[in-house]
Amino acid sequence: MYLRKIEGPRSVTLPDGTVMTRADLPSEKTRRWVASRKAAVVRAVRYGLITQKEALERYALSDEEFESWLSAVAHHGEAALKATSVQRYRQP
Repeated sequence: MYLRKIEGPRSVTLPDGTVMTRADLPSEKTRRWVASRKAAVVRAVRYGLITQKEALERYALSDEEFESWLSAVAHHGEAALKATSVQRYRQP
């Protein structure tokens, strides 16, 4: 069995003790962003599994969109990424 050469770590340990690998990330073809997929990408960037630049290129995201995900998680937790909760957590 051969492993592809990649930049960065293959897995990271999250603060709750779980291990996140690149296999846990959403597919590069993802176009429908549910909260769990957004949270997985945010966690991967925050804990160093992938870089923000790599995430933006891989998923064709804009800086503003990804920054809004980061700030929502930072201020209100992962529940703020749900589409039905956007109005509740939106800044006036």
